[in-house]
Amino acid sequence: MSTGAEDAEVRVEPVPEPDEPELTGCGASICCDPRRPVHRFMVLPLICFIGFGSYFCYDGPGALQNDLKRDMGINTSQYSQLYAWYSWPNVVLSMVGGFLIDRVFGIRFGAIVFSLFVCVGQVIFALGGIVDLFWLMVAGRFVFGIGGESLCVAVNTYAVQWYKGKELNMVLGLTLSVARAGSTVNFNVMKPLYDAVSENFDGYKATGVTLMIAGSATVLSLVLSIVMWYFDKRAQIILRRDEGKTGEEVHITDVKDFPISFWMLTTICVFYYSAIFPFVSFGQVFFIRKFEMSPAEANSCTGVIYIISLVASPIIGLSIDFTGRNILWVMASVLMTVGCHALMAFSFVNPWVAMSILGLAFSMLASALWPMVALVIPERQCGTAYGIMQSVQNLGLALVNMLGGTIVDNSGYLVLEVFFLACLCATMMAAIVILVHDAARGGSLNMTPGQRRRFDACSKRALSRPDDTEPLVTEDDQPEQQ
Repeated sequence: MSTGAEDAEVRVEPVPEPDEPELTGCGASICCDPRRPVHRFMVLPLICFIGFGSYFCYDGPGALQNDLKRDMGINTSQYSQLYAWYSWPNVVLSMVGGFLIDRVFGIRFGAIVFSLFVCVGQVIFALGGIVDLFWLMVAGRFVFGIGGESLCVAVNTYAVQWYKGKELNMVLGLTLSVARAGSTVNFNVMKPLYDAVSENFDGYKATGVTLMIAGSATVLSLVLSIVMWYFDKRAQIILRRDEGKTGEEVHITDVKDFPISFWMLTTICVFYYSAIFPFVSFGQVFFIRKFEMSPAEANSCTGVIYIISLVASPIIGLSIDFTGRNILWVMASVLMTVGCHALMAFSFVNPWVAMSILGLAFSMLASALWPMVALVIPERQCGTAYGIMQSVQNLGLALVNMLGGTIVDNSGYLVLEVFFLACLCATMMAAIVILVHDAARGGSLNMTPGQRRRFDACSKRALSRPDDTEPLVTEDDQPEQQ
C-alpha cells in the first residue's frame, strides 16, 4: 500500500503540455528536436566555441611578452596594464552585462552585441601596435574587455537555460575549458606567427600585424553568436520559453537579496582564479628564467593547463553530475593547486608535472563551482548573478595583475609564487565557510543528485501551498497513511 507522502510526490510531477507544437519532417528528428538530448549535444559545440575567439586574443600579450615589451619599449609593470585594463571595465560592466541579458537584451542579442565589442577592441589593440602607440593598445584592451567577460556571462546563461537539471556540471566545465583552449592555441601559434610576420615587418609593426591577424579569431565568436541566435530562437518557440529572456522581470536591486552562499562562491572564484590566470600571463618568462626553457617550450608548458582541462572537463563534469558533493570537489581542487604552486616555487622538479596536475585541478574547480550558482540563485536572475561573479573576479584579476608586475620587477618570481599560495589559502578558508554554512542551513550545495531531487521536490511542494502551516499530506491521504 502506498503512503500519502508517496502519492503527494506523484502529484507534483510535471504534466506534459497537451498543446505542444507538432514537428514534421527533419524538424521532428532526434537531431532537430530541442526536446531531445541529441539536439542538446549538437548545440553544445556552438555554446562552447562562442567564447573561443575572445580567449584566443585575451592571452595574445602573454604569448608575445618578451617581443611585445622589446618592440613597444615597455617594462613589466606597463605590460601588465594590458591585462589590468581588460579587467577594469568588467569590475562594473560584467554585472551590468548580466543584468542587460536578464532584463533588456536577452541572451541571444546580448551575445551578438558583446561579440562585436570583442572584435572592435582587438582591432584597436592591433592598430596601436602598428602605429607604435601604447596608449591606443591599452584603449583597445579596454574596449575588448567590455565585451569579453560579458560574452562569458552570456555563454554561462545559455548553458543554464539549456542544461540545468541535466548535464550542467559537465557543460559549464566544458564551456570554460573550450574557451580557455583558445588561450592554449594562442600560446602555441602566436610566436611562430610573429616570427613569420617579422620576415616582412620590423619592430612594433611586426607586433601590430601579428595581433591583427590573430584578431580574425574574434570573428568566430560573432559568427557563432549569430548561429546560436537561430537555434535558441527556434527552441524558444518549440519549448515555449519567454521571448529572449531568462525568466521573470528582474531588478538590479535584487542583488541585495542574494544569499550568503552566493557571495562565498564569488569569494572562491576571485581568489582561486587570481592564482591561475595571472600566473599564466607571467608564466612564459618564469619558465624561461627558472627552468631554462626556450620561449616556444615555455608557451607550450603554460598552455598545457587548458589542453588537459579540455580533455578532463567532460569526464570530471560527468563525475560531478553523478556524485554531487560540489563543495568537496572544490576543496580537493584547491588542495591540488596549492601543491602545484608549491612544487614550482620551492623545487626544480620538471614543471610539466605541476602544470599537468594544475590542469586537472582547474577542470575540477570549473566543473564544480559555476553550476552551484544555479543552485542558489533563481534561473531568471542567473545572468545577473554570473555577471556579478565576473565583475568581482575581474576586480581581483586587475589588482593582482598590477601587483604581480610590481612584485616581479622588485622582488622576483619566488615572491610572486608565495603570493599565489596566499590567495589559495584564502580560497580554502572560503570553501570551509560555505561548507559549514550550507550544512547548517540544510542547503543543497553538497548533496548527492538524488538528495537534490528530493530537496527540490519538497521545496516545490512547500512553495505551491499559500499557507506555510498547511500539512504536506492532504486529508484524503490521512486514512490511507494511518
